[in-house]
Amino acid sequence: MDIKEIKQIVDLMKRADLTEFAVEEESFKLQIKRATEAPAQPQIVSYAAPAPQSPAATAAPSPAAAPAEAPAPTEDNSTYITSPMVGTFYSSPSPESPTFVKAGDSVKADSVVCIIEAMKIMNEIQAETTGTVVEALVENGQPVEFGQKLFRLS
Repeated sequence: MDIKEIKQIVDLMKRADLTEFAVEEESFKLQIKRATEAPAQPQIVSYAAPAPQSPAATAAPSPAAAPAEAPAPTEDNSTYITSPMVGTFYSSPSPESPTFVKAGDSVKADSVVCIIEAMKIMNEIQAETTGTVVEALVENGQPVEFGQKLFRLS
């Protein structure tokens, strides 16, 4: 194998987005690995400046402002299935297939509830707890973050 063939293999790896390649011939062995770290995407964060308030407005809250305060905490015995990774949420194995779970379904710890695609790999997500699905908190095809709540169980 000459250098020209090796360069062709490297070009093929780039075009096919391969990270690893190995070939072995009679007395020749070649193994190529390449880093595929995607460049960090810049995140733009903007903050709104607080609106200036007059001294009279800050002296006493108006009666209309009282309902805007946080409601009294309610007793919520729900458990949540959260995303173990960043990726794209899919509620079924294919567009033609029925969803893994829907509201009212009972799940066990080993029940598959969805798929999260991460780096072109489909990862089946299991419930890891038992309960009844109350609602799905994510839409099909929506991107999800690590730790994001996917389903609410009772």
